[in-house]
Amino acid sequence: MPVITRLALTDFRNHTDALIAPQPGLVILTGENGAGKTNILEAVSLLSPGRGLRGATLSAMARNDGPGGFAIGARLGDVDIGTGTLAAAPERRQVRINGADASAAALGEWLALLWLTPAMDRLFAEGASGRRRFLDRLVLAREPGHAAHASRYEAAMRARNKLLSEPEGADPAWLAALESGMAEHGAALAEARARTVAALAERLATQPTGPFARAGLALTGWLPTSDVQAALAAELRASRGRDGAAGRTLVGPHRTDLAVTHLDKAMPAELCSTGEQKALLLGLILAHADGVAEQRGERPILLLDEVAAHLDPQRRAALLDRLDRAGGQTWMTGTEPGLFDEAPASATRLTLSEGAIA
Repeated sequence: MPVITRLALTDFRNHTDALIAPQPGLVILTGENGAGKTNILEAVSLLSPGRGLRGATLSAMARNDGPGGFAIGARLGDVDIGTGTLAAAPERRQVRINGADASAAALGEWLALLWLTPAMDRLFAEGASGRRRFLDRLVLAREPGHAAHASRYEAAMRARNKLLSEPEGADPAWLAALESGMAEHGAALAEARARTVAALAERLATQPTGPFARAGLALTGWLPTSDVQAALAAELRASRGRDGAAGRTLVGPHRTDLAVTHLDKAMPAELCSTGEQKALLLGLILAHADGVAEQRGERPILLLDEVAAHLDPQRRAALLDRLDRAGGQTWMTGTEPGLFDEAPASATRLTLSEGAIA
């Protein structure tokens, strides 16, 4: 996966017309709060499947006083990819690869992205849905087809839930077809998650103790069996009555959770301090990026929003050194340029002010 060599934004958030030509390595964005730093990272995150690092609606991303739509374009080597919306259809996402229409899931074949944001500080304290999204982002960096399986599983599940809620009763043949689709794509989801967690857990367990905490990982909740597809299909058939009464599907990979522990303290992540939780996430992301680089031959692009501000000087210097030695491309934000004094001279440094980039 090549790095981004050109990024263009049109009417995205507070950026009317922005153009960035970053180099490989560190891309450092500094400026006051509200200048638009995180908006740049969010734009990059939309060049992959999903709703980006904020999880916002598409209409919320268009510039407030703009025409209503937005556009994001990037060059990766000799490939141009882009996404955006039209004013006439503000919630309909359009994707193009080398000028041809494509699905959002197809973006994963060209660009692998991992990110950390301040909002993820609550990842271990809140519900399982956020941890599943985080886990699926890790899986997607390893296995681009994961996005398509997730989309098809969710679509089949929504249709099944609607069918089960109909007062006249569900058509058995149509219900069976939907459950077959859920079993097929749900099995692919579950197996890919299990592969990712196993590989990352092994890598973390064998790493020496360093400046960033080592995380232990395990899947909990609904878990795959030896024959995931057949087992899930049987569970769905058996659960029709309960699911209809509940108004939702009660079995399947959408009920899986990710359990994280602090290996060196043998402590669940949710009981660790805020600083320790951030260190766990950072160490986990860095280790996963190394694993993806070995597996796919290119490092994923990292988006680290306001990470440096929460590290002491020693850990901040260690992070910048590790990112520089690892290669690839990492986009980082911070309010103070001094946070990145230890960054190499080769870093791309940009200053933002009210949507303008210098």
